[in-house]
Amino acid sequence: MNNLKEKLKKNLPTIGSWVTIGHPSIVEIMATAGFEWLTIDLEHSAIDISKAMELITVIQANDMAALVRVSKNEEVVIKRVLDAGADGVIVPMVRTVEDAQQAVDYVKYPPFGKRGVGLCRAQKYGIGFEEYKAWQKDGTIIIAQIEHIDSVHNIDGIINVPGIDGTIVGPFDLSASMGMPGEYDKPEVIAALRHVEERCKFFNKPLGFHVIDPDHKLIEEKLSQGYTFLAFSLDFFYLGNKPVNNGIIETLIAKKMKGKS
Repeated sequence: MNNLKEKLKKNLPTIGSWVTIGHPSIVEIMATAGFEWLTIDLEHSAIDISKAMELITVIQANDMAALVRVSKNEEVVIKRVLDAGADGVIVPMVRTVEDAQQAVDYVKYPPFGKRGVGLCRAQKYGIGFEEYKAWQKDGTIIIAQIEHIDSVHNIDGIINVPGIDGTIVGPFDLSASMGMPGEYDKPEVIAALRHVEERCKFFNKPLGFHVIDPDHKLIEEKLSQGYTFLAFSLDFFYLGNKPVNNGIIETLIAKKMKGKS
């Protein structure tokens, strides 16, 4: 069984990637790279809920955690992907404490949240409902995406909402919200990132980042900066660049873990 939830609880390094092409072969190929989780992107791709469920099944069959970056922080959007069997969600544009609490409410059943109850793949079409009900309380994964300057200003409150398992910085949207899309070298953007890093480290909360360029040296750099939840590029970039070298993911994690011992 995939241990992503336990790694997040212990704030240990974990590396996954991003799926935007709705074909199971993409998942099977990416599984050979050693990723521990894959995120299906429903915000910036043409993947629909039916295809998402198919991809979730293939991801889990390859012993990876299946996360879904939902299109928005909305009740029906979130419960549909969870009912389809996703292990968790990455929620975009979490800008306030209220946004973070709303995400938790939409993921958890009452009394821990406000999620509506349905019977689908996650609940084994009804026969596994009690098992799923017990699991979802502590088993579901909720990652708040930090991609707006408001998120930076409210980071302390966001990461301390019970049920939020970690964060992942969306660098493009964060810089765009500051009027500098893609300009990561600007002092203001650097300062915003440093603030998020410092606060997550202070509270010992998983600090995540989506490294877009498929260059493993950039992953090493983020690991050295204290990031532990790392998305390594995305499917279509691998198709246009040299593929991930076999064993590089395991090597990067092993190097970081050795430093912790």
